Amino acid sequence: MNTEWADADRLADLREDLVVTGDRARIPVEAPYTGEPLGEIPAGTETDVEAAVAQVRETQDAWAERPVGERVAVLDRYADRVLDAQDDLLDLAQVETGKARRDAFEEVLDVATTASHYADVAPGLVASERRRGALPGLTKTTVHRQPVGVVGAISPWNYPVTLAVSDALPALAAGNGVVLKPAQQTTHVALLARRLLVEAGLPPALFAVVPGAGERVGAALVDHTDYVCFTGSTATGREVAARAGRNLVDCSMELGGKNPLLVLDDADPERAASGAVRACFANAGQLCISTERLYVDDAVYDEFRDAFVGATRSLRLGTGFDYGPEVGSLQNADQLAKTTRHVEDAVEHGASVLTGGRERQDLGPYVYEPTVLEGVTPEMVAYAEETFGPVVSLYRVDGDDEAVARANDSPYGLNASVWTADRARGERVARRVDCGTVNVNEGYAAAWASTDAPMGGMGDSGLGRRHGDEGLLKYTESQTVAVQRGVRVDPGPLPTELWTRLMTAGTRVLSRLPGWLR
Repeated sequence: MNTEWADADRLADLREDLVVTGDRARIPVEAPYTGEPLGEIPAGTETDVEAAVAQVRETQDAWAERPVGERVAVLDRYADRVLDAQDDLLDLAQVETGKARRDAFEEVLDVATTASHYADVAPGLVASERRRGALPGLTKTTVHRQPVGVVGAISPWNYPVTLAVSDALPALAAGNGVVLKPAQQTTHVALLARRLLVEAGLPPALFAVVPGAGERVGAALVDHTDYVCFTGSTATGREVAARAGRNLVDCSMELGGKNPLLVLDDADPERAASGAVRACFANAGQLCISTERLYVDDAVYDEFRDAFVGATRSLRLGTGFDYGPEVGSLQNADQLAKTTRHVEDAVEHGASVLTGGRERQDLGPYVYEPTVLEGVTPEMVAYAEETFGPVVSLYRVDGDDEAVARANDSPYGLNASVWTADRARGERVARRVDCGTVNVNEGYAAAWASTDAPMGGMGDSGLGRRHGDEGLLKYTESQTVAVQRGVRVDPGPLPTELWTRLMTAGTRVLSRLPGWLR
C-alpha cells in the first residue's frame, strides 16, 4: 500500500489520544483496498465513556467562560491547519475507507469551510439579545445563549473526517465540550482530524475520543452526555432517539435516504446525465445524500438513458492514492454483500442491468462496478430499501406531477435533485418534493456546501439540522432574564378588579401600537 499511514507506529501514535482507562479487548481494523489488517483499536466500555465525559466537563466551564472571539479563533486556525495537512488526511481517509481521492478531498473542503463559517457567525449567534418586555419601558428582557455542556457525537465510517469534526465545530464555538465515538473502521482518521484541532489551539481535554462498538460505547454516550448528535442508519437512529428521550436529552440525527433525482421534459439529457453520474456514484454510492432513484420524463428518457449509461460505463474504477480513479471501493464486506444482494434480487425478479452489476476482485476485495438497473418494481428490495452502494434504478414518468408523486412515495426525505432548463420551474418543482434539501441542476453538493443554510432530513431521514444557524443554536439552551422596574406586573396593592380593567385597557392600546414602539 503506497502510503505512510499504513505504518503501524504512526497509527499507534494516534491511538495514544484515545480515552481508554484500562486493558480492553481489541477490535481489528483492515484496509479496504487490500483487505489487509491495519492494526487494532481497543473496545471501549461505559467506564471509558464516564471518564471521558468527566474529563471534558472539568474543562468545559473554563472554555465557556472564554470570550467567544478566542473560541472562534481556534476554528479559524483549524481551517488553515486542515488545508495545510490535507495530504495526510486524504491518505488516511483512503486507507481506512477505500474511497477515491476526489471523494476524500470533498471532506477536507467541507471541514475547512465549516470551520471558517462558524468562526464568522458564532459571535453573533451566541450574543445576548434584547427582546420585547412585558411592560414597555418597565421590563427589560434579555435572551442569553448558554452551552448545553458536553455533546456526545456518534459518527459513521463513510465520511470519517467530515462527520467526526464538522458537527463538533459549532458545538465548540458555542462553548461546549465534545466526546466522540467514531466508527470502529475509521477511528484513526478521526483521531488525526481531532489532533489537528488541538494543534490549532483547542484544549486537548475538551475533545475526547472513545473507541468501540456502538451498542456499548454509543449507548453509554447517550446516557452520560447533555446532547447527542448521531449520523447513521434509521434503525439505529430510532434506538438513539428512544434512549435520549428516556433521559430527556435532546438530539439531532441525519439518517438514511433513498434519494430521488427528477429529470424534467425540458432538461438537456447530456447535461443531466453528467450531473446524475456524480450524484449517484460519489463515494461509490456510500453517501447518505447520493441518488438511488432516477425519475426521467418520457420526452427525454431514451436520450438520457443512453447518455447516463454511457457516462457510467466510462467511469474510472480503481484503488489508487492519486486523482486517477473516479470511483473507489466499498468499505467492507457487509456493504459488498448488501449491494450484491440488491442487484441479484432485482435481476431474479425481472429487472435489467444496463451496465455494471459485477464485483471487481481484480481491483480490490470490496470493489463493485457502478450499476444501472431498469425495470425495478416494488417487490424488489432495491426498489425502496437503501442500498448504500453504487446501484441506481431508472424509471420513466409522464410529467412533473407523476415525477413528484413517485419521488415522494418513500418514508425517507433527505435529499433530492431536479434537472430542467427553466430554473424557476425547477424551484417550483423542488418545493413540492418532501426532502430537507433539494438541488436544482446539481446532485447534492450545491445544498450541502451552502453551509449557511440548514441541512437535514424529513420523515425517516432524521431529526434536527446541521449547518446554518440551526447547526449551532441546537447546542445551546436559551435563557430568558427579565428585570422589572417600577410598577409590578401583578396587581400588587391595587384592587384586583381595578387592576384587571387597567390591564385590559393597556393590552388594547399595546396591540394597536407598531412593533417598534412596544
